[in-house]
Parts: sequence; C-alpha cells; structure tokens
Amino acid sequence: MAAAALLAACSSGGASGSPTSAATTVPSSAHRVTSSGSESPTTPQVTTAAPSSAPKPANVYAAAGADMFSPNVAGAKQYVYVPSAAQKGAGWVDVIDQATMQVVNRYKAGSISQHVVPSWDMKTLYVTASAANELVPINPTTGEPGPGIPVTRPYNLYFTPDGTKAVVQEEQNNRIAYYDTATWKELKSVPATCNGNNHADWSADGSYFLVTCEFSGDLLKVDTASGDIVAKIKLANGAMPQDVRLVPDGSKFYVADMMSDGVWVVDGVTMSVLGHIDTGKGTHGIYPSRDGTKMYVTNRGRHMGDETRKSRPGEGSVSVVNPHTDTVEATWTIPGGGSPDMGGVSADGTRLWLSGRYDSEVYVFDTTTGELVGRIHTDPSPHGLVVWPQPGRYSLGHTGNTR
Repeated sequence: MAAAALLAACSSGGASGSPTSAATTVPSSAHRVTSSGSESPTTPQVTTAAPSSAPKPANVYAAAGADMFSPNVAGAKQYVYVPSAAQKGAGWVDVIDQATMQVVNRYKAGSISQHVVPSWDMKTLYVTASAANELVPINPTTGEPGPGIPVTRPYNLYFTPDGTKAVVQEEQNNRIAYYDTATWKELKSVPATCNGNNHADWSADGSYFLVTCEFSGDLLKVDTASGDIVAKIKLANGAMPQDVRLVPDGSKFYVADMMSDGVWVVDGVTMSVLGHIDTGKGTHGIYPSRDGTKMYVTNRGRHMGDETRKSRPGEGSVSVVNPHTDTVEATWTIPGGGSPDMGGVSADGTRLWLSGRYDSEVYVFDTTTGELVGRIHTDPSPHGLVVWPQPGRYSLGHTGNTR
C-alpha cells in the first residue's frame, strides 16, 4: 500500500498477513442502527466463542471520574502532548498548555511519532516513534523527554491490567509483541493473523482484549494471560476498523470504522456483531465522558485516498453517543471544516481535545455545549495526543485509557 494511502488511515504501513482463526466462522445477520433509530440488515461474518458468566460492572471507568487523581500523577504539568506522524518527518512533539491553549515547547521524538501513551503506573508518558523503532519517555513533572528505549515498530502501546507486560502493536509487521515493563526486554511475539493490527481494549474482567486490524477489516480476541489469539471475525467487506472501546457497563465494545462511517457494536464474549451506529464520514476515535454516560466519537470527514488537502466546510465532526441506547444524541461540527482524529477528555471532563489529522491543528470542544472553544496550530499530521494528567488508578495505554 502506498505511503499516501497509509497516512490517510491510522498508521505508516502494513503488509499482507495469512488469516487464521481459532474458532469456526459462520454467517450471521446483524442490523445497522442509524442515528434516527431506523435499521437495515447487513451480513457481517461473526465468530462464535464460549460464553462467559463474569458479572458486568455498573461503570468500568468509575475510578476515572472527574479529578479522581492517583498520587502517581501529583506534580504533573497540565499539558497536552501532540505527536506528529508525518511521513519522513522528524517526529515532532508539540506541548500545549491546557490553560492558555498555547504551544509552550517542541522537541523531536523520532520519525513517525504516532501516539503519546501513559505508562501503567501513570508516572511516565511514552511517545511511540514507529519508524525510529523506539519509545521516547517523557517526564510529566517537567514535560521534557528522556533517552529512547529500543522497541520494534511501536505503532501503538498498551499494558496488561496487572501492569507486568507492555503490549506493542507492530502494525507494519502484523505482529503483537509483549515486553517486560520493568526491563523492556521482549518476552513474546505472535503473528497477528491479520493485516494492520493497531488499536485495542480490555474486557471488564481483564481476561481478554480485542484488537482491530485496519487493512483487512478483522477484529481479534486475545487471551491476556497467554497473549495468544483465540478468535477472529471479519467485520464487513471493505471495513477499516480503527479505535475500539469497552462501553461503561462492560456489556459490549464499540469499534470505529472509518469506511462504514460509524461504530460497530460487538459482543466480546461471543465475538458477534450486534449492530452498527451511523455517526459520520471517516469515523476514527472513541472516548468516554467522565461520568460514563456518553461516548464521544470522532469523524475525520473523509475516506482513504483523500488525505492530502485541507478540510472543507462541512467536513469533520464529533458524535455524542448514548452507550445505553446506542443512539447519537448530538453532533458537534467544526466551523469551516476539520479532521478530528484522536485525543482525550480533560481531567475535569469539561473539555475534549482532539488532533486535526489533515489540518495541522488541535481542536478543543466544550463538552457541555459542543462549542469549539480552541483551535491550535501544530506540526503536520498530528495524531494520538494525550491530555495530562488523567484521573484513574492505572493506565491500559493508548492515549489515556485509564480505569
């Protein structure tokens, strides 16, 4: 796949894999749920799996409510760290002061810096410099970077719920690698059995996690203890899944698909598609509100192959989804157009910060009114920004998936 096409998606590269599955794949009908509540049939492939009797929590994000800080983030500067994933770029990280919405620092982290990821204990932030084959640690109390840590093709970075292992999505190599978080020595690496593994999230009990494969349209189920892939489903023909996130009550996952322009609703236990929520063109990121009553879904405003130009009026939006009813309650637009991509909610829950992937800017939304209250120029191709500090007991990785 050409570099330009890859930039339009989520990453910098991907090669063909040899799909296999540990479970039997059977066709099953699902339903597309539109923002108005109407339905039309679709026919994705679903994979059956053994059911689980694990109880569902009231809110898996309850410990990450507004300003519920761990002692480990004490002294952290209230900054937003914005990595540049520009092809052949130096991997600049722009540092924005949350209060003034001004860029206060800028430094190189390494070529194609994809995300800024909080460590499991939330004491360190890591820039995943994919093409540089390293993680660049940032000290949140100073906002300054340290020496790089050698890690093969770290597109995205996660941590097991017990904090003992780092899970590296080697998207370009179609592999999932596991590292010891104390030594950063590789423990295990497994073929992803798909093309373009990138985003992940854990079940409520932490026993398994789901992984999206953007270039083959697959969704993987991985056993946390062994690190082995135990099931795989094809979401739909032409699907390009991006972010995946467990809804607050732990009953299902949302999977953003930038080619179907919405969110797939998936049962992680049975690995079956329950439905689809239409949100907007180029659906990409998913972020829960601080109280767990809403899911903010970003829509880039365009599909693959249309990424080299600036956004036009009417392009780009944020959909506010009710995770209990699977319906869109509001749509926030960007004056003059934009390309909202990835980011996170402020610690107090009043702001939603998002990178503008195609427009070299960052957007700041008021979560009460949906108004765009900030628009900040950045280096080209801003990607997985992190808003820091964040509430929560520990981090599962990505751009601040804390619980």
